[in-house]
Amino acid sequence: MGPDPGNDARELPLTKISENSDPVPITYSRAVDRVKTTGWAQLDFFTSGAGSKTAARVDARVAAGAQVLPTAGDVFNALELTQPDQVRAVILGQDPYPTPGDAHGLAFSMANPERRLPASLRTIFTSLEADLGIMQPAHGNLTRWARSGILLLNVTLSVEAGKANSHKDFGWATLAGDIMAHLNERAAPIVFMLWGNFAQRAGAGIDTSRHCVIETAHPSPLARGSGPQHRFVTARPFTQAQDWLLLHGLPPIDWRL
Repeated sequence: MGPDPGNDARELPLTKISENSDPVPITYSRAVDRVKTTGWAQLDFFTSGAGSKTAARVDARVAAGAQVLPTAGDVFNALELTQPDQVRAVILGQDPYPTPGDAHGLAFSMANPERRLPASLRTIFTSLEADLGIMQPAHGNLTRWARSGILLLNVTLSVEAGKANSHKDFGWATLAGDIMAHLNERAAPIVFMLWGNFAQRAGAGIDTSRHCVIETAHPSPLARGSGPQHRFVTARPFTQAQDWLLLHGLPPIDWRL
């Protein structure tokens, strides 16, 4: 077992303190401004104003009474925890979990330790154990992966409670496209793990002469099979990643949680 991820997990504030000490809620628009201070600030999504427009649409839904997930304080966790020059692998998801308390800005990760793990995450952990012999953790928080250079990116970064894929047309896909294009130009090799048709379409332009692209079924039960017989598990995506890194003289990834 790896170290307790609770020691690594960082809780981003839901409020900030203004000069007059009154708490000011962090909006999705302010969250965009915060990312502009990170290594991802050079992306067109942020420099062109597209990010501000997308965030304004999300803020408008909140103002209209919608419960948007994850919170504005967590929505860019993937980018804030994993900077561009730290990326060793990319796992691409579709959109956040639509159940309140689950999503916290990292694809497939679940923040609430008291809730039952989502089916896709259970399949991922089944694969880890069958593939690399890593014991399945009792929690679903993948923050340790993010801190070790695994970019856990959703193509759509927000969703409304109980309404999966409800923000797919809000402009988030532009950000995902910018990130994939930027990482594709990196000289250092990256492992792109594209799980399911949606992720595979988003990663169609990756240069396989420099980077590793691993395409498998999505870990969702809808991809047919369950437990060790699931197509995602039998594809052994984690062993594929380790074998490619070793073949290219690169250190393997520590997938323990």
